[in-house]
Amino acid sequence: MRHVTITDLARRLNLSASTVSRALRDHPDISEQTKERVRAIAAKTNYQPNLIAQSLQTRRSNNIGVIVPEIRNSFFSTVISGIEDLAYESGYTIMVCQSNDTYERESINTRALAANRVAGMLVSVSQETADFTHLQQVITQGVPIVLFDRVVDEIDAPKVVVDDFKGARQAVTHLIETGRRRIAHLTSAGSLYVGRKRREGYEAALRAHGLTVRPEYIIEGGCHEEDGRAGARRLLAMAEPPDGIFAINDPVALGAFLYLQDQRVRIPEQIGLVGFSDNPNAVLVRPALTTIKQPAYEIGKTAASLLLDILEGRALKNGTTITLETRLVIRGST
Repeated sequence: MRHVTITDLARRLNLSASTVSRALRDHPDISEQTKERVRAIAAKTNYQPNLIAQSLQTRRSNNIGVIVPEIRNSFFSTVISGIEDLAYESGYTIMVCQSNDTYERESINTRALAANRVAGMLVSVSQETADFTHLQQVITQGVPIVLFDRVVDEIDAPKVVVDDFKGARQAVTHLIETGRRRIAHLTSAGSLYVGRKRREGYEAALRAHGLTVRPEYIIEGGCHEEDGRAGARRLLAMAEPPDGIFAINDPVALGAFLYLQDQRVRIPEQIGLVGFSDNPNAVLVRPALTTIKQPAYEIGKTAASLLLDILEGRALKNGTTITLETRLVIRGST
């Protein structure tokens, strides 16, 4: 069967091809009556847009680039699902790259996506990234970027985050309310936005309840399970180990959880433990992990929506940042 073209639709409707094209793109200059006529005949004839031709005309593809620290992390895989669902509904496909939480891979991925003429990019930066030249160069070239979750202040781009400060403060407040007084924090190294905000929330909760922030209880590392194991090992080796631990995310919390169990530490009787993100694995351990739930799917859809606004010519306010709410999920680890 021959592929139906815009010219075919235009001939059947006695309209110009440019009018049909603008109607299919929901252009404001075209009347709703004409748009409905065009959509009806397009559906009847099973019209499919020629994305390759469109990309050659605009010198941009209908692809959106997505860069995440790691795909195996269920938080980021759920974010990707949110991005993909909205992109698909809007006629775009996504190209996903992972940085493996390294600056070098992130920089290479950014250049590769730009070379493939993506329409725009959605980026969550790696824990190593401190130089943002690669992202700024892409923006200068006219490729819009939206940052999500792990955002940076140095890049003037729309951002989608959760209230990391509030979530962390709620997590630590919960530990305090269950009787803990020596609460440690397993966090990331460097200036990672989520690490900084969650540490600030941790410290604010301690101070609000008259507890001292003890630097030796703040263990800087990474964002993975092995970092949780290493952090818990250091904490247990102290002369006065903590009786509560708040981890930057669930993988770190689960790494600490498994190490504590290996050392026959009773959870929650001896040490209470709280993570952040509500990873599916949080309910598989026993006792199940108390955590702060992030709306991962909504983060993806919201970030994609902001980028589509830019691509479709809808203006955004400078410094647009959308902050989504988190929720404490209490389980057996506290």
